[in-house]
Amino acid sequence: MDNRYNGWTNYATWRVNLEIFDGIDPRDMGWHNLDKYDLGACLMEYANELIEMETKEGLALDYARAFISDVNWREIAEIMIEAYDDERGVLEQAAWYDTSAELT
Repeated sequence: MDNRYNGWTNYATWRVNLEIFDGIDPRDMGWHNLDKYDLGACLMEYANELIEMETKEGLALDYARAFISDVNWREIAEIMIEAYDDERGVLEQAAWYDTSAELT
């Protein structure tokens, strides 16, 4: 069964990228020199911190953690690295969301 959503690994990956990382420049966060594995780990930690700030305990926190456990952090990191490549600058926003678009 294919769980892909809008060109992303799954709905959770697409939604977290859209709602948490939209417009975040890795250079502003100090993440610009990281590879996709380390950047993915930073993205996961950042999302977890946001969730914990919003929801301190209980069922809502448990559901939020379960939801983000399905996120493909490396995929978000790869797209972020491509989109904010220092040589090319920031790509147009449409290319950021449409992974089928030609990233030039």
